[in-house]
Amino acid sequence: MNKHDPITLYHGRTSVCSAKVRVGLVEKGLEWNSQLLDLKAGEQFDPAYLALNPNGVVPTLVDGDLVVLESSLILEYIDSLSDRNPLMPTDPKAIVATRHWLLKCLDIHAAINTLTYATIQRSSILATKKPDQIAAMIARIPNPKAAAKRRDIIDNGLESAHVDGDLHALFNTFTEMSAALGRGKWLAGERHSMADIALIAYIDRLDRLGFDALWSGRFPEISPWLEAYRQRQSYLDAIEAFSPADVTAKMRTQGSAHWPRLEQKWQAYLQNR
Repeated sequence: MNKHDPITLYHGRTSVCSAKVRVGLVEKGLEWNSQLLDLKAGEQFDPAYLALNPNGVVPTLVDGDLVVLESSLILEYIDSLSDRNPLMPTDPKAIVATRHWLLKCLDIHAAINTLTYATIQRSSILATKKPDQIAAMIARIPNPKAAAKRRDIIDNGLESAHVDGDLHALFNTFTEMSAALGRGKWLAGERHSMADIALIAYIDRLDRLGFDALWSGRFPEISPWLEAYRQRQSYLDAIEAFSPADVTAKMRTQGSAHWPRLEQKWQAYLQNR
């Protein structure tokens, strides 16, 4: 099963979940049609898009009359479309390890979303929008739980209760990554796989925010993995190409301004373990 009509991906330029799917598409060498949504303008809440993805999030993959939601599931689907460069390992233990990471992505994404919005996104929103505009923006989020989280984070920033819970999720992630990378070059062993694709955009985002000290001291295995991935063509085409240098520099500058308080919370968490 190697020939396939182009699929369509609805995605966001800097969306981490969109980025990981783009990485998978490049690794597989698949042709695909791009439908880039302006997330800041709220195009993900347009009725036509909500008919595809009722949660109003990206990415969404459309293949004929099949609509695939959730980035980890999309990765498994696109892997099935071609025999070229299989992304799922064949060893049973490596398969379990890879699917473990795909499941963990739900918690990891929530943590990345929290730290992004509690820092640079919150600062931008508060600087550019009036209270009624913020309320209207939140009211467009279809999922009440997600809307409540967004409201709390905008109100409280890094003092939000969501931050503490998501630091715990990141600690567990770094711990497991460190252990896996101590056993092999990549997360599921010596061969690059879907497990690495699933996590690269999340760790890359934390680094772009200037938050790499979350892992660099206690979990030194992660930085070499990140740097090795940044040499892959899929990273250059699917992440770097969508993140201009000036945008990355601005993100790091803005994120670094929040690092002192985040570091305090991180160290407090580590001391209480």
